[in-house]
Amino acid sequence: MSGDVVREWREAAADDRAVLLDGFHALKHALRFGARVRIAVTASRADARALAGELAPDLADRLDSLLAEVPDRELRELVPRRHPTGIAALADRPEPAAVRAALRAPRSAPVVVLDNPRNLGNVGAVVRLAAGMGATGVVTTGDADPWHPHAVRGAAGLHYATAVARLPLGDLPDAAPGPLYALDPAGDDLRTLRLPPGALLAFGSERHGISPALRTRADRLVSLPMRPQVSSYNLATSVAMTLYHWSQTDGPDTGDGPGVPAQTSGST
Repeated sequence: MSGDVVREWREAAADDRAVLLDGFHALKHALRFGARVRIAVTASRADARALAGELAPDLADRLDSLLAEVPDRELRELVPRRHPTGIAALADRPEPAAVRAALRAPRSAPVVVLDNPRNLGNVGAVVRLAAGMGATGVVTTGDADPWHPHAVRGAAGLHYATAVARLPLGDLPDAAPGPLYALDPAGDDLRTLRLPPGALLAFGSERHGISPALRTRADRLVSLPMRPQVSSYNLATSVAMTLYHWSQTDGPDTGDGPGVPAQTSGST
């Protein structure tokens, strides 16, 4: 039985459209927000049932029917960086067209733009923030894939709760629903501003800040309050501060959120 599961996993993993959901929380969140899960495995169905009963009773029956048990040794071969919960899954990446449509639709919440980020863990943390705060989505520029397993792990599977894409700088969503604000130490103090709904909120890389091209395109530069002689904040911290400020002026959508529609077919 486990041989069939291992073979099915390897076939699915060979598809570059497959997304690795590493751990119980990643699988839980992906299911809650409409991901199409191809296969899910666990080292212990009993432990998985206990976790579901404690942390996700709404998904307990679904997880029980979805998860296939494989020996721990085989799980480590499939997922070398085995999550402590002993659970992993492969899901379809959302259709690029659906993601772009969600980003370009009339917006009531900001889009977070990460300009050439280098740390995938930070990208995942920002996606998690955006999902929790009800942002429209997260767009990255540069060569880092925001759907890389390290980023999905950092977001605990919440990529499916918002729109996440990598786009060229010239292909950012239309800023017509709101201006493009770029975070920069030379900008206006965030505390003095009201961030309008639909704004693009752009953050530079962890080391170099926003690029000259993005600076030129920005409608306004915005700075975060910072004590003198402190050099910078972590990227995810900067995003959290800015989204919190937005939430105190316009506030997030209290409905189901602006995420990408659930998959209805096997393609991505």
